[in-house]
Amino acid sequence: MSEPNTDAGLRERLVRAGVELVAREGARGVSLREIARQAGVSHGAPRRYFPTHLSLLSAIAREGFGQLAAEAGQVLADGQQQSPRTQLAALARAYLAFARDHRGMYELMFRHDLLESGELGLRETSLPLFDVFVDLVARAHPRPQGDPRARAGALWAGLHGIAQLGAWRSLQLATGAEEEDVLRAVLDAHVGPESA
Repeated sequence: MSEPNTDAGLRERLVRAGVELVAREGARGVSLREIARQAGVSHGAPRRYFPTHLSLLSAIAREGFGQLAAEAGQVLADGQQQSPRTQLAALARAYLAFARDHRGMYELMFRHDLLESGELGLRETSLPLFDVFVDLVARAHPRPQGDPRARAGALWAGLHGIAQLGAWRSLQLATGAEEEDVLRAVLDAHVGPESA
């Protein structure tokens, strides 16, 4: 197997192989050995850059958070003239679309062991997006009640639930409602209904 000429090149190649593997196989299908095979390098090569499986998974998840942040940034840029409530709804839809379109990555990104590990600044990559939710929640509610971080956390938990139950096909079965109707109910519960 040939090795890339630069350390940065090999590291990037390993992460890219991991991202592709997660997209195909889901988070459970990712091992250092399989990533090395996908990258076309020896099975020991990943250990030079990622001493543990967790550190490599964190690097892959960081790519997912970067992609989600870029998509969220585009949504917010497109809707910057809209109300905070409308921006929040658009951001929530983008979040749910990401979860649906990148299922394996989405599951990897929210693994508790990765977030708690502090590996490769994963929290520093994920928290700014949550701060955007907090800001929009604070500005979207006409008469804020309670801590906006807690309300944004409750909204995010609702979105995560919609994404997970939707993936399991349980949401519509239980509610008889479409995802958009459930999303509207979650937004109304946490920031109030959209102004007419």
